[in-house]
Order: sequence, then structure tokens, then C-alpha cells
Amino acid sequence: MNLGIIGLGKMGGGIARRLHRDGHTPIGFDLDPEERTQLASDGVGTAASLDELVDKLESPRIFWLMVPAGHIVDKVLADLKPHLSENSIVVDGGNSYYQDSMRRAKELQENVGAHYIDCGVSGGVWGLEGGYCLMVGGADAPVEHLRPVFETLAPAKNKGWGHMGPSGSGHFVKMIHNGIEYGLMQAYAEGFALMTAKEEFDLDTVQISNIWQHGSVIRSWLLELVENALREDGPGLNDIAPYVADSGMGRWTVQEAMDLNIPAPVLTHSLIERIQSRDDRAFYNRLLAALRNQFGGHALKTAVSGANSETGEG
Repeated sequence: MNLGIIGLGKMGGGIARRLHRDGHTPIGFDLDPEERTQLASDGVGTAASLDELVDKLESPRIFWLMVPAGHIVDKVLADLKPHLSENSIVVDGGNSYYQDSMRRAKELQENVGAHYIDCGVSGGVWGLEGGYCLMVGGADAPVEHLRPVFETLAPAKNKGWGHMGPSGSGHFVKMIHNGIEYGLMQAYAEGFALMTAKEEFDLDTVQISNIWQHGSVIRSWLLELVENALREDGPGLNDIAPYVADSGMGRWTVQEAMDLNIPAPVLTHSLIERIQSRDDRAFYNRLLAALRNQFGGHALKTAVSGANSETGEG
């Protein structure tokens, strides 16, 4: 199939390359000329501008967006709108909020008769070789039309991808997927922190992360990545700042849980831990220490001396 890939970053370039390898004709576009040059060096077609990209695509055109969620998606859609016609297809493979995807699908269909497909994509930089997990939302006909693309990008034609339901459902499922991912990562992080702290056992956490990948009920790809990180950066991860960002999907998941009255304490706590990791002021911890001193007479560690002698209750 002939389609334009807009956004050639961490996954967009990999998607274009994987499609090219399987005989499709992707044309890549990115504002960064270096990304276009790297893609072209692998034999994949590129375009230096949006107009050039449009000229290289057959009508009705298919565009696959791999750009940051939010207003950038709306900006790209506005730029594409003059080039869309009835039965054109726009696939949003980014981490867009599912309600935004529902709105965009409705607007495109009503204004130009084009289809908007929300496709949650997981696989990261490893997807080029191992395949991507694809959670697809949208109308039946355009999803079926794109089946050859999904079958190429997935780990196998009948594995790792599926049509979730109507517009918004693909990004909704991907949102929950990322919320679960937060919880799993938090559990591994806490467990390995406990083992690292047990200094008298001098545990080899690289070895442990490896053996747990074979036969253990907690084996997973994330555990393989734990081993990679510990091997590459050292068991103490001393060169990595304890600052954990989030893409926003974990926040949306927690908000959805509240809206649906579904208790999700693990997912919520994992998000809070990420937010806490960025607070170098830690005012609340200082206030907690001050309160313990007020009611229980517990000694305070000062920022200068670091002295601490615990007495009293609480």
C-alpha cells in the first residue's frame, strides 16, 4: 500500500522501514531533515515538505501520523484537510486522548467524508524488528482496507493487532494499556529496590532479573528490559537521575477510573510516585517531619547537619 508517514521519531521511522521491507510504499515526512536523511539511506521514500508528500501519494490518500498528542495533531489535520477527499484515511498512531479521537473522527467524516482511525501502538524502538502491538479503533470499512498494513506492522498477521471497536476505542485501550504498564514498572522498581537494600546478601540483581525470565510467573518483556538496564548502567543505576516523566496516558487512566467509579489503587499510586520523583523541593516531606517533631518530640534532620536522633512516639 502507498501511504504517507508523518513524524519519523522513535517509532515513526521504524513503522516506515517495516512497511518498506514488506513491499509497501511508505513516504516519510518529518520537519527534521536528519530524520528524513536517515530514512532515505535505508531506501525508503521521503518528502521534504507536506506538499511534496501529498504529490507522491495516490488518491484517496492515506496518512499515518506519529506526532505528539494534543494540539499538534489538530495542526497537522488542519494542514492535511485540503488534501483529503471522500474515503481518504488518516491514522493517528500517537498517544492521543480517546475523546479527542472521537471528535476528530466525527469532524473529518462530516466535513470531507474522510476516515479517522485511532491506533494505539506499543513496541517502542524494538517494534521495527519484533513487530508492534496495534489497538485499532474506527469504522469497519477503512480498518479492513488497512488490514495489509496492520498485518505487516504486527508481530504476525494474526497476532498482536486487532479492531477494538468504533472511533476512540483504540486509543482508549492503549490508555488502559499504558496505565497497567505504569503499575507493572512500579512493582518491578519497588521489588528490585528492596533486594538492592538488603546489603548483607549482596544479591546479584542482574542474575535475578535473568533467571526470573524463565519459568517464573512474573516473567515479562519489561523484566528483560530491567536486565538490560542493570547491565548497561550498573546494578546501582547511579548515573541515572531519579526523575520519572509520564506521557499523560497514566493520568487519563486514573481520571477514567474515577469517572467510572472503578477503584484502581495500584495504577493511581504508580502515577503519584512518578509525580513525586520530580519534586526536588519535597515540601510535604519537610512538613511531615516538622509535624512529627511537634506532636512527638522527634528530632529533625537539618539540611545542614543531617543530624537525627529519634525519641518519643508516633
